[in-house]
Amino acid sequence: MEQEPQNKKHKKKVSLLVYITSLIIMLIVGVVGTLSFSRVMDINLENTAQESAQNTDANSTSQSTELKQIDELYSILRTNYFEEVDSEVLIEGALEGMAGAIGDPYTAYLDASESTSLQEDTQGEFEGIGAEVMKEGEFVRIVSPITGSPAEKAGLQANDKIIAIDGESVADLSLQEAVALIRGPKDSEVELSLQRSEDEFSVKIIRDAIPVESVVYELDKSDPSIGYIQITNFNRPTYEELVTAIEELDSKGAEKYVFDVRGNPGGLLDIALQMSNIFVEDGKPLMQSEIRGEDPIIYTADSEQYGSFKFDQKAVLLIDEGSASASEILAGAMSESADIPLIGQTTFGKGTIQNVVPLTGNGEVKYTTGKWLTGKGTWINEKGITPDVEIAMPEYQSLLLINSEKTYKSDDSSDEVKNLNAVLNALGYEVDKTSSLFNEQTVEAVKSFQQENEIDVDGVVTGATSNTLVEALRTLIEKNDTQYNEAIKYLQSK
Repeated sequence: MEQEPQNKKHKKKVSLLVYITSLIIMLIVGVVGTLSFSRVMDINLENTAQESAQNTDANSTSQSTELKQIDELYSILRTNYFEEVDSEVLIEGALEGMAGAIGDPYTAYLDASESTSLQEDTQGEFEGIGAEVMKEGEFVRIVSPITGSPAEKAGLQANDKIIAIDGESVADLSLQEAVALIRGPKDSEVELSLQRSEDEFSVKIIRDAIPVESVVYELDKSDPSIGYIQITNFNRPTYEELVTAIEELDSKGAEKYVFDVRGNPGGLLDIALQMSNIFVEDGKPLMQSEIRGEDPIIYTADSEQYGSFKFDQKAVLLIDEGSASASEILAGAMSESADIPLIGQTTFGKGTIQNVVPLTGNGEVKYTTGKWLTGKGTWINEKGITPDVEIAMPEYQSLLLINSEKTYKSDDSSDEVKNLNAVLNALGYEVDKTSSLFNEQTVEAVKSFQQENEIDVDGVVTGATSNTLVEALRTLIEKNDTQYNEAIKYLQSK
């Protein structure tokens, strides 16, 4: 998340510096780094630059000795290295190294192109594969694929670990370098090598233009008295979209609601506060924040500040391990201050605040300024929020993709064949889902599947058969959403 908004309901005395900062900086909540979707805040560039300059003047004396070594090293390499060295490369390397030395995955130097990408990603559409990520040791971990994105369609899941991009290992890459390799123009292709649990696999993904659709909603097909609202991110128009969704479903007869932030990696903090305010009675806490050297600041529901629209019907909120940052702020507020039950699985666990500040030239620095806590003061970082009703999705949801470019046939034996047998078993065919052998049972199951789907019947899995199997599994998962079904069951009992 990235720094904090003004709040008229502070419960603690706030220092002048923090108060001024809260006035001029619009915060963001989002897991830093994205395959093609970063979260960004609006900043008063002039005021932020002035603040940065004032801080520099105040600390210039103490910094001079420490920075002298950097200047000396720069001069030595520029004048004495056996080959000519590009000064920009040295400077960017120093900036990246300084930010990276902290060891915080959410703190990073952004060069001009990365700064531009960060700004572009909140303009309503961007080009990429559509997933949010973070650096984790030698891997780039997927926090969540965006709903409807190429990443989701390719079967990428929260906690998949990217090992390589187009054959290049990510072990020694910064998050920004990895993101730069994955991003690209619409219709271009990128190949990701991934690890899921102990299994490794590769997938080729065609990049696309990703519309930032914040809210999707409909009446439940079996019970039209229940409205379903999925919130996919916390973008600038999301508050208005949520209000519209509730009003339209109300007009169609909805009396109870399932809200869904599964796979939602976060977004703008001021929007998260506005949306939390919808569900919480004025005066009750939405969240807290802590900045170094300061007492916690408590943000409370306030119709005048965050919007007058209020929701007071029966509801539940669906969460999972892909629900991060702003999603967790909303979940915490709904659970603690509105008594709305949480259903699903423990959330991602990102409880820090980031800010983005421009540097002299075209670069920016994204850095952690503090941490946020739930309204009751719980820090969820690396722990997440535990649901009231814990229920997992079906086991087959985590099955790997079937590589359509490979051929699997009788007598083959491998982990990929084991995955294939598990897919066939999930689709209702009588095969041993634990077997790694493409045996006669597998052959017959494949032939039956091919016949039912009007594919050439040969008992071999490749091309069209592979793709159709993947689509059939995806449809099965959508029809057997155990978490959503539990939410409906809960609401119907009330």
